[in-house]
Amino acid sequence: MEQHWMRLDNAALIFPAIRSRRWSNVFRVSALLREDVDPAVLQQAAEQIIPRFPSFFVRLRRGLFWHYLESIPQPPRVREDWAYPLAYMGKRETPRCCLRILYYKNRIAVEFFHSLTDGTGGMIFLKTLTACYLSLRYGLTIPAEHGVLDWTKPPAPEELEDSFLRHKGPRVLNDREQDAYRLTGTPEPGFLYLTTGLLSSRALLEAAHSRNATVTVFLAAVMAQVILELQSARKPARKQKPVKITIPVNLRRLYGSRTLRNFVLTLNPGVDPRLGEYTLGELCQQIAAQLKAEATPQKMAGRIAANVEPQENPILKLAPLGVKTLAMRLVYSRRGESKGCINVSNLGQQRLPAPMADYVQRLSFVVGPQRSYPNNCSVASFGDTVCISMIRRIRESELEQRFFSRLVELGLKVEIESNDPAIAKKAE
Repeated sequence: MEQHWMRLDNAALIFPAIRSRRWSNVFRVSALLREDVDPAVLQQAAEQIIPRFPSFFVRLRRGLFWHYLESIPQPPRVREDWAYPLAYMGKRETPRCCLRILYYKNRIAVEFFHSLTDGTGGMIFLKTLTACYLSLRYGLTIPAEHGVLDWTKPPAPEELEDSFLRHKGPRVLNDREQDAYRLTGTPEPGFLYLTTGLLSSRALLEAAHSRNATVTVFLAAVMAQVILELQSARKPARKQKPVKITIPVNLRRLYGSRTLRNFVLTLNPGVDPRLGEYTLGELCQQIAAQLKAEATPQKMAGRIAANVEPQENPILKLAPLGVKTLAMRLVYSRRGESKGCINVSNLGQQRLPAPMADYVQRLSFVVGPQRSYPNNCSVASFGDTVCISMIRRIRESELEQRFFSRLVELGLKVEIESNDPAIAKKAE
């Protein structure tokens, strides 16, 4: 395979600059099959799809002015899932490869350094890898649809583009926000706790629609309600801050992009508890209204322009990478994550081609904790199963226990899986 290189997309530039041992910004997508995985066949599948994903099978390189991605001739070795999810992907691993292909019993998982892609791109990669694996193992003929790409064809040029540069607006949107309440806890160095709640897709959709909300808005409102209660128990009213939920917006839907690279921006809808109390229905209304007002092509283009502007600054372009790194760290520490309490990232209802659907039990999505707050929440659905994955790097499990308990109080049946022994024991 001929080696080539590509620039990082606009969203990807920040991740090499601000990563640390306690935060490397890795996310995971996985497929739970109905039979145990054959690792030799999975390795063969990875080798077959490598020409189809030139922006994924890459390593991170350090240039004089910017980091960049360089293709690798062979995929990484498939390996058994050996540790907790999203183990640190550091400066020794990413110069070799920026993704991991893992298996454990009947699960195929792929973990990505976030400079490669976002959750949508990662799910397309996982679906295609799984389709190739199933076709090799069982002789299936799987059509290229529902996010499965034809791995026998070369990639389309638009799949490799930096869509931020293409869709930036003519003017920068100056969007000043208040800082949000910060969740805290006792750090747990070197380990991430993952708790997954399994729900019925139909039941969750009915609960959301009964409040005139989408599933994303409904889950964000429940999360906001729980965090409002936590803050109220810990801080007097006069010292409380806004509770805002960071929600990633898939910009492909707004602009018709086909890129497989990062193309997401976040919004921070929420409420200020100092203005009064809110019912769950009112939280749904507030969050839905704010998303509708802000997630427009015009406003998001202005936000894209604000992110792209520093990258195109002639002075910054000529600055060496070390200076850029210091500048990006400074800006991120002041602005990067201070406007939200927690992510609620929902990939939505996933579909698979009919020939492979019977071989897959469920799909899941796990985003690691952010750099400055210790919890995160990510969601994916397939068939009648919703996987809500809550991850943390602190010992206290109060947030996820309150969140899933609140869903149960609202009439939803929740099955819990966790690598936290205390939570797993309670779920038995």
